[in-house]
Amino acid sequence: MAFGKKTAFVPAGPAAAAPVRPKLASVAVADRDTGAKPPASAKPAAQAGEEKVTRVLDRSNEYYATKTTIFNALIDTIDLGQLAQLDPASAREEICDIIVEIISIKGVVMSISEQEALLDDICNDVLGFGPLEPLLARDDIADIMVNGADLCYIEVNGKIERTNVRFRDNAQLMNICQRIVSQVGRRVDEASPICDARLLDGSRVNVIAPPLSIDGPSLTIRKFKKDKLKLADLVKFDSISEAGSEILRIIGHARCNVLISGGTGSGKTTLLNCLTAFIEPGERVITCEDSAELQLQQPHVVRLETRPPNIEGSGEITMRDLVKNCLRMRPERIIVGEVRGPEAFDLLQAMNTGHDGSMGTLHANTPREALSRVESMITMGGFSLPAKTIREMIVGSIDVIIQASRLRDGSRRIMTITEVMGLEGETIVLQDVLKFEMEGEDVDGRVLGMHRGTGVGRPRFWERAQYYGLERDLARALDALS
Repeated sequence: MAFGKKTAFVPAGPAAAAPVRPKLASVAVADRDTGAKPPASAKPAAQAGEEKVTRVLDRSNEYYATKTTIFNALIDTIDLGQLAQLDPASAREEICDIIVEIISIKGVVMSISEQEALLDDICNDVLGFGPLEPLLARDDIADIMVNGADLCYIEVNGKIERTNVRFRDNAQLMNICQRIVSQVGRRVDEASPICDARLLDGSRVNVIAPPLSIDGPSLTIRKFKKDKLKLADLVKFDSISEAGSEILRIIGHARCNVLISGGTGSGKTTLLNCLTAFIEPGERVITCEDSAELQLQQPHVVRLETRPPNIEGSGEITMRDLVKNCLRMRPERIIVGEVRGPEAFDLLQAMNTGHDGSMGTLHANTPREALSRVESMITMGGFSLPAKTIREMIVGSIDVIIQASRLRDGSRRIMTITEVMGLEGETIVLQDVLKFEMEGEDVDGRVLGMHRGTGVGRPRFWERAQYYGLERDLARALDALS
C-alpha cells in the first residue's frame, strides 16, 4: 500500500466506529500522546511498584512526543475506505506498514524494541482499547481498576497492585469507555454517567463518569479467564476439598435449588459457573443477568440481559421483568446472575413451582444474612406479606446456601455448605453440612485450614440424591469429611 495513497479506513474489531472522517478525527485527538506499556511487575513492596512507574514516566516524554508526530502523520495519510473491507489482523498489518514508512521518511531514530512498542501502541489506540490492551491480554489478571487517566491498578493472585499504565488524559480514557459500552448498545456520558456493560469475552465492565466521578472517569473490568474453571480447579486451588467438591457435584446433579452467597470478589460467579457444569445437556436453561457474563456449556441456553432506560428515561427492562418473562419461556432451570431486588420474589416462586435446580447469587457475609437479605428484598419490593409467609416461601424454595469468602491472604474459599431445614416458629433453621475451619497462617502469610464435615448423618437433600441414584456417592463424601 503506497504511503501517499489515501484509503478509506474504519477502525475494526472492538473499537469499530462509523465510517466518517470527522469520527476518526475526534478519536485521533482523544488518543494522541498515548502508549500502553507492560504492567509493572508484581512486587510486595509498594515502593518497588512506585519506582517502576516513575522510571517509565521519566522516559516517556520523548517517546510520547515522537508518537504524537507519527500518529498525526498516520491520520493525515490514511483515508477511510479500502481498509474497512479488511479483517482486524490485516488492518493492523496495513497500519504497521504505513507507520514504518513514516518513521523512515521522517528520519526518526528508534531502537527495534522502541519501534515495536510504538507500532503496538498506535495500533491499539486506533483498533482497540489503547493502553488497556496489554492488561486485557493477560489471563492472570482478575480485575482492572482505572481511577482517572494516571492511576491504573490490577488484581493478581488476590492482591491489588499498581501498574505503570496511563492514559494521555481523561478525554482519552472517556473515549475508550464509550467504545467499550457502545459494543453492547449502551452509552455513558454526563447525562448518563453510570453504566454496566461487558466485553465480547463476557468480562464485566462498570463505568462511572464525571460529574459523579470527581477525579476523572472510573473504569472497572472484572476479567474472565479464557480457560473455564471447573470444580477440579477449585480443589487444586484449595477453595474446596475433594470430598466437598463431590457434595457440590451431587447438589448440581440432584437439582437442588441453590443460593450462592458471598462478598464482592469472593468467587460467586466462578462457583456458579462450576455448578452449572452438572446441568444435563438436554435441559432448557434460561439465564437472567445485568451484564451477560455466565459461561454455560450446555447447548440449550437462552441468555437474557437487562436494559437501562434510554435518554428520555423510558424503555428500561429490569431484572424482575426478565425473571417474570422467562417463566413464560418453558424453562427447566432459571439462573439469576445476581439477586438484588424484588426479582427475589419471582425467583422463589419459580423454585417452588417446578423449576428445581434453579440458582442465583447475592451479596451477604453468612448464610443466615443471605436469607435475611432475600426477605428484605421482597419487603422492599412492595409485597405486603407477613414475615412468616415470606419465610415459609424461603424454606419451601431454597435447599442449599453455599457461602464463599475472600480471605485476608487474597485466597477464595468455600466457607460453608448449608442446608435450609425448615421453620421453627418464625425462625428459619439452618444446618451446616461442611465448614472451613481456619488453623492459622504459614510463614508466607497464607491462611491454613481444612474443610470438615459437621457430623450430619443424612442431609435433607439425601432423598433427592437417592432419586438420582447418587446416595452412595453422597455417603462416601460425607464419610471422607468426618
